[in-house]
Amino acid sequence: MPPELGELDPLFKRFFEDMPEMGPGMRRFGTVPNIPQQSSGSGVIIDESGVILTNNHVVAGEGKVTVKLHDGREFVAEEVLTDPSTDLAVVRINAGGTLPVAKLGNSDAMQIGDWVLALGQPFGLEKTVTAGIISAKGRDIGINRHEEFLQTDAAINPGNSGGPLVNLQGEVIGINTAISSRSGGFEGIGFAVPVNVAKWVSSQLLKDGKVHRAYLGVGIQPVDSDLAGQLGLAASTGAVVTDVQPGSPAAAAGLEPQDVIVKFGDTEIGNHRQLSAVVSRTPINKATPVVVMRDGKPVTLQVTVKEAPANYGVPVAEATEEAAPPAKSFSKLGLEVAPLSDDVASQLGLRDAGGVVITGVEDGSLAERAGLEAGMAITQVGRQKVSSVEQFEAATGGADLEKGVLLLVRTAQGSRFVVLKSE
Repeated sequence: MPPELGELDPLFKRFFEDMPEMGPGMRRFGTVPNIPQQSSGSGVIIDESGVILTNNHVVAGEGKVTVKLHDGREFVAEEVLTDPSTDLAVVRINAGGTLPVAKLGNSDAMQIGDWVLALGQPFGLEKTVTAGIISAKGRDIGINRHEEFLQTDAAINPGNSGGPLVNLQGEVIGINTAISSRSGGFEGIGFAVPVNVAKWVSSQLLKDGKVHRAYLGVGIQPVDSDLAGQLGLAASTGAVVTDVQPGSPAAAAGLEPQDVIVKFGDTEIGNHRQLSAVVSRTPINKATPVVVMRDGKPVTLQVTVKEAPANYGVPVAEATEEAAPPAKSFSKLGLEVAPLSDDVASQLGLRDAGGVVITGVEDGSLAERAGLEAGMAITQVGRQKVSSVEQFEAATGGADLEKGVLLLVRTAQGSRFVVLKSE
């Protein structure tokens, strides 16, 4: 299940809750205990037999789901299938005949600045249409595990959730899902799940009752200008591999840390979020060519992705207690490190990490400016793995900080590259 509204960043709200009560995180007034709550949202008929696409948070819960059609008829849902990871759901009704179907478009073809219409029943006002443009694509706002939202300034409010975002040809190109708001109402920033994602998710839900996602088995991070310089790249594009999980499809294909994935199958990879989205929808057990930049040169590998294990990608909680083994100070870098024993790694929530552990960071130092903190493990300097303080000292001793030194650091949440560079 996605997080409750009250646990989200206050700027990002799902908005299916309708008046008079607006649901957790969006109520203006307190609720009366032990009185059943009703919420409402919108949806899109995608099959004439009675298949409706909407948001998971519109239908989540143990209550009855009732569907009201545009002609006033009401039906109780016979089947509800959900995918909390994308906040999408499919509802099936028996309307006793065929229903008009919305035409689904191609969200990939939408460009920033294209005009769109948002349809739904904001604040219970049925058959409301508002207009705006596509403000951005590929947004990740941190409310679902899998996100690549279309952003729009078309007015959407509580009650619009699950409704269609359509282009000027009348084609559905998104499912309205969330808003960014300080007040709980429309402030010019709304988000919709791209319809290409919705088509893929709904087809799997209708076929198997669940979504089968592929995984590669790597940790990744975006490529900024400092990383691009360290890795010999001409542009800050692609996704840099920070970690390759043993026994994963990536390991079998020969991917390595510091590889920068720039193409997966036929898709040019602009950033790490795009890579995650493309991989998850890749056919399972099918060989796919992957182009990586390694030491500044393109290398093509063949990857056969597998189905992601249950709860794959869910972060491991940080340890609440940290050990303080004997440490050695590196004043030039602004940090001190110590050996990373198995006991210390276990306390920090690290498994099979290796390397050295940061035990202190000097205020105002290169390390602090780069975001390093005590409790992080350093497993690699440049392309050299380090497993002791002595190896770390040897690897960093001759480093030119004007050019920068590349570190691979690891926490319980995963690995990432950090560049220590003097200004």
